Formats: sequence, structure tokens, C-alpha cells
Amino acid sequence: MKKWVNQKRIGSLLLTTVLGLSLAGCGNANTPSTTDAANNNGATGNTAVDPTASPAGTSLSGNLVVYSAGPEGLANKIKEGFEAKTGVKVEMFQGTTGKILARMEAEKSNPAVDVVVLASLPSMQGMKKDDLLLPYKEAVNSDKLVSDWSDPDGSYFSYSASALGIVYNTKKVTTPPTSWSDLGKPEWKGQVNIPDPSLSGSALDFMTGYLSAQGESGWDLFKQYKANGVAMAGANQEALDPVITGAKSVVAAGVDYMAYKAKAAGEPVDIVYPAEGTVISPRPAAIIKTSPNVDNAKAFINYLLSDEAQAMVSKAYLLPGRTDVKAEGRANLDEIKTYDVKWDWMNDHGDEVSTTFTDLFK
Repeated sequence: MKKWVNQKRIGSLLLTTVLGLSLAGCGNANTPSTTDAANNNGATGNTAVDPTASPAGTSLSGNLVVYSAGPEGLANKIKEGFEAKTGVKVEMFQGTTGKILARMEAEKSNPAVDVVVLASLPSMQGMKKDDLLLPYKEAVNSDKLVSDWSDPDGSYFSYSASALGIVYNTKKVTTPPTSWSDLGKPEWKGQVNIPDPSLSGSALDFMTGYLSAQGESGWDLFKQYKANGVAMAGANQEALDPVITGAKSVVAAGVDYMAYKAKAAGEPVDIVYPAEGTVISPRPAAIIKTSPNVDNAKAFINYLLSDEAQAMVSKAYLLPGRTDVKAEGRANLDEIKTYDVKWDWMNDHGDEVSTTFTDLFK
């Protein structure tokens, strides 16, 4: 039987999640090249084509099974919007990237999923290498996507992204750090959380992305963190919550949309992107090769890339996947300096990096 997932990339994620498939939300690079450098404040999609029309030209009906790494609120709005447009009933499992991959592994002898949405591009690249994805080169608006985040063969489409930054409590921190290395200094001793890469795909993206850009010497930063009392504190929300309450001051490699959402809700948090650069974590969607509902799946991909869904992405404080849609209430892609990461290296070394990091922080 063909493997359902690239084991080098997600071995440790599977180890920590295969026994518990509870519903949960989840939670690189050069500034990516784009296929359309438009700078409008709103979407200007293809109005001549209904993005949710059946690719086969027939009426849509029946069901669609989607496994989504969230965010939960956005995933629910996309589900509701697609159902209203098409009449197709969506059955959605929501979980972290690790839980989704673990569920697919458990179901590999009898696959159920049609469309998968992950919070980790390297994991999706691993799925393509394992020949698990169904290409859909004709996806409506795919020509407007950030080209570095999506597959040129049409196997996956990054409809959104987040960036990793330094999230801090504004009541406790008057002068926020401006560099990743700042968090290894004595003034931050015992005040910093960092997410566990075995539980968070975006945290693993940050660590593998950073190491792919810095080389073996990049481990020196994480060793400094350990020596300075940085705590590995669960998945993304678990790492952020103590900073919101003031129990800790900072999250290193915090997911930015969570910080923006908390700030908008009145919580005392803000975020900075280190001056030397950071890692972008695209959120790709793909059709699974064994899908029994291919027309519905293609229509769902079209909807993710539509004006309507991209506006939802923007309002959720994520970076839209389309270059002609601006983010709202947050930094846009051209305002964030990013590392020159090596995506293939990240995929190939994910398990090794996760194991080494978690062993270091035990």
C-alpha cells in the first residue's frame, strides 16, 4: 500500500497525534515572486467565470469531505459560503496539520477525504512527492496566486499564509525585542515561550526554515534559548495564552494571525517581525487523488481562490494567497522581510529537526 504521507517530514507529528484525533485548530523565504503585482485594496477576480460552477459543466450535488487545519472560524465561514453557493454538503474535520496527517495515515486502506488544507507547505510538498494529489491546473484565479507558494503543475494551491514573529505582552514589555537573538539575552531570561514543533506545523516550518537558511550554525540560537530559560509550551495557542495573561512576556515564533486577532479583541499583545527576517508559512489546499467527488472538490478549490473567500481570508488576519488582494489590519507580504529558505530541505529534515529540538528542550 502506498504511504499516505512523507514520513521524513511528519514522523514526529504522527507520533504525538495518532492516538488522539480530537478536533482542534492549527496552527519562508525570499519575499516570494508573484504572478500579478497588483496593489489594490480588494479582490478583482475573474467575473466572467463562476468560480463555484461545476468544472464538468453540470449541476453540483452530493457531499464533499474536507480536512482543514483552520483557523476554525475561517474554515467554518468558507464551509458555509461554499454550501450556500453550490448546495453541496461539506463534512469537515478540523485539526492541526499533524492530526490531519495522522488521520489520513489511519484511513489509508479506506480513504475518505476529498480535499485537504494544511498549515505547512513542506508537508504538502511531501504529499505531492508521494503521488497522493490530483492536479487541477485549470483552477479559477490560480494565475493570481503567489507563485512560490503554489505548485506550477496545479497539485496544490496556497490560498493563504501566516508569518512567524515575536509576540509580546504590551503591559509587560515597553521596548520589544527586534531580533531573534535578543531573546537569548539575560533581560529575557525565563520570560519566553516557544511552540513545540512536534505539535505545531508552523513552528516546525519556522525551525526548519531558519536552519535551511542559516545552516548548522543556526542551532546556536536554539541552544541560547534553552540556556536562557525559553520554555517549549505546547502548540501555538498554548504558547500564546500565558503571554496574553501576563504569566510570560514573549512568544518566539508566534503565529501572527493569532496575535492580530487577540489584539483586535482588546488583549494586551502585539507582534514584531525581526529585522533580519522571518519565515512565511503558506497554507496549501489540494485534491486527494482517491477523491470520489472530484467535481465538488474542484469547485471547492475554485471557491477558496474566489473573491468571496479571499476577502474572508483577509478579514481573518491571514495573508491572502492572491496577489491582488490586500490583507486587512495587519502587515502585508511586501512589509515582511523573509529568509531565503529551502523548501525541499525543510521537507526532508522535518522529523530530524523536530526530534533534535524537542530533545534539547526536555
